[in-house]
Amino acid sequence: MENFRKVRTSEVESPLPFPDLPPDVVEMKVKEGSKIRNLMNFAMAQMELKGSRQIVFSGCGRAVTKTITCVEIMKRKLGGLHQVTKVRYKTLLEVWENQDPLPGSPAQNLTVHKNVPSICILLSRDPLDPNQTGYQPPEPRHGLGTQLGDAGEEASGSSAKGLKRAMPPPCEELLTKKLQVQVPDSPRGSGTTDHRLDHHH
Repeated sequence: MENFRKVRTSEVESPLPFPDLPPDVVEMKVKEGSKIRNLMNFAMAQMELKGSRQIVFSGCGRAVTKTITCVEIMKRKLGGLHQVTKVRYKTLLEVWENQDPLPGSPAQNLTVHKNVPSICILLSRDPLDPNQTGYQPPEPRHGLGTQLGDAGEEASGSSAKGLKRAMPPPCEELLTKKLQVQVPDSPRGSGTTDHRLDHHH
């Protein structure tokens, strides 16, 4: 492949995986190099100035995390949005051109089909069908959202999803650490730990 150079990459267009979308729904196609600020300014204008009821964010490959970040910021800023997330694979076509064809033979092009993960997230002011796969209800509004400034939002936007899921284990760890610290203080410290070991066997 060293003689080949990638000439172009194109996406195989596929319809959005949501039923009953209005024909004029705005799809924000998030690319790897897209600036989050620009995406958000445009998306917020659609929802606030133009009064759109629904908006779709989509991204594939390396742009997936950026797509999720945009959605988290949007949900914080607007609140009360219903969400449906669909993950699928998208086909990219890469065309490679032979830079050094054999003398007398025609230039060769290779077309490579590449499957990359792709995410589509629909945000809607109107209620959506809660039984469809990937549905998330609006998050309850609480005081925390209003205290976070813009800087806090952008920083925690991308990890907000991960944080929520990862919360329970660290808390449990902390509890067990506290217990271990307290064991030596109690007179039957060694007894309780032995008992705990027996319990596990």
